[in-house]
Amino acid sequence: MAPVSVRHHLDILQGDNLICVDRLERKGNVGRPQQVYALTTEANSYFPNNFAGLAGKLVEQMKQVLPPEQALVAFRGIAREIAAEFAEAGCLCSAMQGLKGHVGAEGQIEIEEQLAQIAEFLNERGYLARWEADPDGAQGHYLMHKYNCPYAGVSTQHSELCLMDQTLVDELVGQPCQRTTSMVEGSHCCTYRILLSEEVAHNQRVNGQVVESQTIGSQIVDSSEYINNNYNNDVLELKSAR
Repeated sequence: MAPVSVRHHLDILQGDNLICVDRLERKGNVGRPQQVYALTTEANSYFPNNFAGLAGKLVEQMKQVLPPEQALVAFRGIAREIAAEFAEAGCLCSAMQGLKGHVGAEGQIEIEEQLAQIAEFLNERGYLARWEADPDGAQGHYLMHKYNCPYAGVSTQHSELCLMDQTLVDELVGQPCQRTTSMVEGSHCCTYRILLSEEVAHNQRVNGQVVESQTIGSQIVDSSEYINNNYNNDVLELKSAR
């Protein structure tokens, strides 16, 4: 290949941010130094990897080493660390808790802006998420859809990753949400129902975290009870999975 053709291809790769000049080398005391190119981080995505296999083995080892209760705590901790990135980015997730009793026009607009931020945050992590007002719900009821699972191929074997995603959505929204469909169970997306009506306006603190009263059917259940019940169910699910 002619040198001019080589330089042309190098310029294209450099323009696409796939290579960069790593260093200069000089042979002898005369002539131009030679540019030595190296792959950028972005170029790594074009090469085969086994991240899914590694993730599956790590989850499997975690489940074998830790008791079910501790494994659940670990996965919830991962979800909370991911959700913390949302807060650190200056997004408005914590403000949602202050809007529970204000689902009028202005409050609804702010809530929907925050839901859009949450969807964008999830999309940056590969979830292909979108939100909508619940067509079958009252004012202040919303749905968050996730059309892609970043852990596909692993989550089908390890339901703990679904529990981790449930915690992630709960943390981002600021209250427990109800998952109504799941891709692992054959649906085309995972959907979470978010209730932000007047019925969930009562805030309180449990173990240092803000929780709200949660509407379950026609009853209003304190979220501390809701969380504890879900925790026990999750532990039973983990035990049966093992």
